Amino acid sequence: MNRTIIKKITGKITVMGCCLLVVAFTSCTDFLTIYPTDRTVGTDFWKKKADVDEMVNGCYLSMLSGEIQERAIVWGAYRSDELVKLTDYSDYTLDNIAAVNLLPTNRFNSWAAFYKVINNCNIVLKHAPDVMAEDPEFTEGDYQTVRAQLLALRSLCYFYLVRAFRDVPFTEQSFEDDSQAMAIPQSAPAVVLQRCIDDLLEAEKYVMKSGAYGYNDWRNWGYITRDAVDAILADIYLWRASMTHSSSDYQQVINYVDKVIDAKDDYYNLNHTAGVSSSKEADKYHLEDGDMAIATIFSSNQGNAHESILEWQYNGKNNSNTTLENYYYQSGTKENHKTTSILMASQIFNTVAENANTTQGQKVYFTRNDYRFWNNVYEANNEEAQQLSVRKMITTGVITDILTRTTGDSKTNSRAFEEFRQNWIVYRLTDLMLMKAEALCALQPTETVPEEADSVQGNSQSLLKQAFDLVQAVNKRSMIMTAKDTLKYEDYNTKTAIELLVLAERERELCFEGKRWFDLMRFSYRHMQGVNINQLLADSNDWPELYPQMLKFIIRKYGEGGEGDAVSYKLKSEPYLYWPLLESETKVNRLLKQNPVYVQEKSTSKN
Repeated sequence: MNRTIIKKITGKITVMGCCLLVVAFTSCTDFLTIYPTDRTVGTDFWKKKADVDEMVNGCYLSMLSGEIQERAIVWGAYRSDELVKLTDYSDYTLDNIAAVNLLPTNRFNSWAAFYKVINNCNIVLKHAPDVMAEDPEFTEGDYQTVRAQLLALRSLCYFYLVRAFRDVPFTEQSFEDDSQAMAIPQSAPAVVLQRCIDDLLEAEKYVMKSGAYGYNDWRNWGYITRDAVDAILADIYLWRASMTHSSSDYQQVINYVDKVIDAKDDYYNLNHTAGVSSSKEADKYHLEDGDMAIATIFSSNQGNAHESILEWQYNGKNNSNTTLENYYYQSGTKENHKTTSILMASQIFNTVAENANTTQGQKVYFTRNDYRFWNNVYEANNEEAQQLSVRKMITTGVITDILTRTTGDSKTNSRAFEEFRQNWIVYRLTDLMLMKAEALCALQPTETVPEEADSVQGNSQSLLKQAFDLVQAVNKRSMIMTAKDTLKYEDYNTKTAIELLVLAERERELCFEGKRWFDLMRFSYRHMQGVNINQLLADSNDWPELYPQMLKFIIRKYGEGGEGDAVSYKLKSEPYLYWPLLESETKVNRLLKQNPVYVQEKSTSKN
């Protein structure tokens, strides 16, 4: 990746973009109640193509904020079975989250960072068309590319909000003036998700084709491309399908994942025809093998691997990923940092279990021959370790001698605290492959495959076998070459078994990447009846109960005893899957309706 270009862009945006776009959002509340005071945006600024380009880069830069990275980790991973707080780290808020006491005053309930990006996108979408009349160099094609990227980026932000809060305000209006004091009510998921889908379908027509920026150009991963649009579409369709049990939405997941797979295959064949192994040429996924996958996907020196689709770009100087650093590596500040991280991996990662892929599995891995077992956490295979540090995305080295290993490496603080330039991966190919596997399994109409196998798109294989093959491709590449304990279809030839296998493989492959809580939510939704995505939670008092098996997975990290039982007791019905709205927001915007299980409650333990 060209770090010089990144430095130039982020340097400009820090000065220019932040003044024009970010100045209004220093409050703890969101843009619905706080308004910009800088009026130059709409009067003196929008004259040149370069102005639009800088503002677009400002929108991307706002996605790199610590608040968004923090919520990607806490919303997507900490609430799940993957992470626990370091025992001697004092944080009452994180303690409450772990105990499912989600207070309406909790700082993680703030959606301001995402609405800041949304408003930034809306500002550019409003003013960019006018620049075509001012600057002939800003063409209709340039405008459509800009518009497509920002429609997609805005949709991604709304999708995060729907998964975190369910019922959220949706607006396409830009807020640039103090006089725009508008209160906006929430919309139900059906409305927001469909608006996102519509915008993404429009974006797909005009956004740059993946790879169009040139071979190994960071913008192929740092900007929204066609593959990124298709990945977001697949994710949204999968979410909505899980809530509504819609066969057509599940089929759309398959369609859009296939688009990404085909595009990746074409790009690989065009650029990697020489010097590659025959095994990698033999399939259309072209996944890196084992240790090389870890080195290329998560290395701070490389990043933007060919398997990746969308990454937020950090260069370590203008925009260090200090949030990832604090939560997974070392906490504190550059001047006074602690050698411990805030969050640790739970005990489900420290040893293997043969039943890892089943309803009774209490561990993540079923074999020590998996490179990920050794490289995702420190102290792997050490039953005496009290807490396990996250290794993935943190270390610069890769463990390869797994055949002779007895325990994993102990954590060292060899990586420099300053200039922590670790990219955050939003989507990568194996994530999409496992989304498709999940959709295929959901489309299977019966628990077992009948003698007359179902067909999808002319393929005579059963849906379950197709899903298994995708999981096998992801799993097998992470095994040492001499391993004999890869997956066998005869062990997983029922719908229930494949569904659990996909869920387990997603945790092995995507742990700590902000995916797991949302995976568990989809898992629960697929087994829930009576979910109404057309209605706000606050407009009902009859909510479907959560799927008990989901709760069993969540409480694994608490071990044996009362704490896990207490957590399971608190997670009763659909509203408990979501965060309460920040209390200060509901006081300012009277049109907002609080998540009903937190109304006049200070803690979920009181409901």
